[in-house]
Amino acid sequence: MPKILPVIMCGGSGTRVWPESRESLPKQFISLIGTRSTFQMAAEILKDPVFENPIVISNHDYRFLVSEQLAEIKREARIVLEPVRRDSAPAVAVAAELAAQLGPETVVALLAADHVVQDTKGFVELCKQAAEAAALGYIVTLGIKPTAPATGYGYIKTGKPVSLDGAVLKVAGFVEKPDAATAEKYIAENYLWNSGNFFFRADVMQAELQKFAPAIAEAAAAAVAGAKQDLNFLVLDKEAFSAAPKISIDYAVMERTDKAAVVPADIGWSDVGNWAAVWDLSDRDEFGNSTRGNGVVMNASNVHIRSDDFLTTVVGVDNVIVVTTQDAVLVLNKAYGDQVKQLVDRLKAEGRPEALQHKRSYRPWGYYQSVDNGARYQVKRIVVKPGQRLSLQKHFHRAEHWIVVRGTAEVTRDSEVIFVHENESIYLPIGCTHRMTNPGRIDLELIEVQTGSYLGEDDIIRIEDIYNRG
Repeated sequence: MPKILPVIMCGGSGTRVWPESRESLPKQFISLIGTRSTFQMAAEILKDPVFENPIVISNHDYRFLVSEQLAEIKREARIVLEPVRRDSAPAVAVAAELAAQLGPETVVALLAADHVVQDTKGFVELCKQAAEAAALGYIVTLGIKPTAPATGYGYIKTGKPVSLDGAVLKVAGFVEKPDAATAEKYIAENYLWNSGNFFFRADVMQAELQKFAPAIAEAAAAAVAGAKQDLNFLVLDKEAFSAAPKISIDYAVMERTDKAAVVPADIGWSDVGNWAAVWDLSDRDEFGNSTRGNGVVMNASNVHIRSDDFLTTVVGVDNVIVVTTQDAVLVLNKAYGDQVKQLVDRLKAEGRPEALQHKRSYRPWGYYQSVDNGARYQVKRIVVKPGQRLSLQKHFHRAEHWIVVRGTAEVTRDSEVIFVHENESIYLPIGCTHRMTNPGRIDLELIEVQTGSYLGEDDIIRIEDIYNRG
């Protein structure tokens, strides 16, 4: 049994489960199902000894989220950052390059960070079967046995067995997302859903990429060769990686190679592709209703409510999903779940910040959250984790007042170092050099009041930063 090098793809934006998932905090980092994020759930599955320590491929914006969420579950990984966003084929090419450094016959398991598997033991066993076939030179995917004639997935037509036990089949063809009638036909003919999980030997994938997508293979090789270490992240060379065409691994290789094979899987898999899928995976009462957070349902069925803060109620309306956040409310007929992406595209076109940004913005030291704002003022709630510090910085257009409500702040203001305790405050005039540190063992919470002619986040001149931000 070959050891498996898992590579978790962790760079998507998850617009179909807006408003909880946004570009600033996408769905793979949110606890949509249970108490863990889907990324953390994927990382925990990989504790089985058949797996090597994983590689996580993400983008620069999510580097600290990846690191923090791994630390929360006490897992380690090699974190690789894409300097610009590309589709899956360049990421697969990078994974193959990194795996080949360990040995050309290294078996890679390419896994998605935003999928859910309910039968984790069954999943691990299927990974072993797929890895054995991959070691023989096949590029293997897990093909999910359909539970319904879904139109949101690509399908796989299976061919003859390629393993003695018949567990691994040749792929006879990949087909695009069908209409409803065609999906019914595919199910009758025992087609499988394409899960997007792939298993391959490093040298085999490199050869197929060189054959079918040489520009991607060459860009990935150069990006890895020119990569630089930044803190605990490996950052791919930007110029080289930018040269890679934007294309999925399905189009670039899988639909063209003669090495494709599939392992049929019945493991409670979901790509959590829309809110209907979240409802389907959630605990429900006898009327099919699911409530997470502060919600009440009366005289209704098949309702899903999510609200961490505001009381959200549904009365006498069936088959709806209501998601309430601090700055947006989504009311959705479950049958129209795939149109949420179109809604987000419209919000982006209208320039609405809610399409991309949460009111709470996460940083490596903690987070800040908008409370109120006006023409010449802005109020934020700031939380700094124990032992963390903000950058040494200054502003040209705003002054700040910090009021500590919990914990103790160690504040640098020009040449002074001042300890500010609960119920105390400090004033930072325009142009002063300042920094805040949490020297304590509990979260530091404070209210920041900004006043001035310009309050944008780009009015920050960082002089020194332990997180190497520009």
